[in-house]
Amino acid sequence: MIKDNGLFSSPLKIFRKQSDTGNLTKEQEEIIRLKKEKNAILLCHNYQIDPIQEVADYVGDSLGLARQAASTDADIIVFCGVHFMAETAKILNSSKTVLLPDLDAGCSLSDSCPADQLKEYKSKNPDLFVVAYVNCSAAVKAESDVICTSGNAVQIVNQVPDDQEILFVPDQNLGQWVMSQTKRKMRLWPGSCYAHVLFTQESIERCRLEYPTAPVVAHPECVETVRDLADEVCSTEKMVTFCKEHSSETFIILTETGMMHRLTRELPEKSFIAGPTGNCSCNDCRYMKMNTVTKLLNCLKTESPEIDLTNDLIKNSKRPIQRMLDWSQ
Repeated sequence: MIKDNGLFSSPLKIFRKQSDTGNLTKEQEEIIRLKKEKNAILLCHNYQIDPIQEVADYVGDSLGLARQAASTDADIIVFCGVHFMAETAKILNSSKTVLLPDLDAGCSLSDSCPADQLKEYKSKNPDLFVVAYVNCSAAVKAESDVICTSGNAVQIVNQVPDDQEILFVPDQNLGQWVMSQTKRKMRLWPGSCYAHVLFTQESIERCRLEYPTAPVVAHPECVETVRDLADEVCSTEKMVTFCKEHSSETFIILTETGMMHRLTRELPEKSFIAGPTGNCSCNDCRYMKMNTVTKLLNCLKTESPEIDLTNDLIKNSKRPIQRMLDWSQ
């Protein structure tokens, strides 16, 4: 922990590679055994807690997880993330069992765009081409023309025909950043991620006073005034590449703090400062943290809770996801 110099109400939190004992808990060992016994694959988002990341078969961002879900030959997919991510895995694998350790692990961003409201808006604006950020429900995906992730949003928007007016849902901050990169005017749905908008211009400026040479790496879901301070704006997957290739030994990371576990694991020689908000120096998503090792173990034992979607919903929501996978090759 860094010594408090009076700039912050609580000390900045710095993440470095810890000494690796190589020891797993009994619960973790049982998870690994059950995965093998049941031919199950554990897909894990970058924001999950470290003990879950340690036993995952794949840790990544939404695009990487979607690709893994689309190509797996496992009988059971256990998804450690939030509800819309597990839904995406089910859409891509309708015949497989898809499990989520805690069905209440939702998403404030997804909730900001109810499917019925989007459907009503489309009925009044029938010529719109809907680009939906993957952080949305299966029902919203079914109302969309193509899905994107933060990692491929620019690439996807660039492939929408020029004569189509775009509605970008649900994250207005990501949409605003995509417009700045593509120079493509879009209508933006007024949604946001509660965790990413907690970063403020003031808190980051104060952090840079203490670490003036550390590059600031921000997720595009952050607000514009924060993105403008960043040296790099990118998806969580690209954060790993940027930090790996950059000569700096210390980085200020503006995203959910679960990302620090992956960064320190893959880049053990470097240090990462959790970007401070106006209230604290540790920005956790309460939904991502609802999954625990104990819940994961019980999930594998009982093969529940299971994601259940209707055949029509799977069919209608798969089309724009498949278009994203095809367009992002």
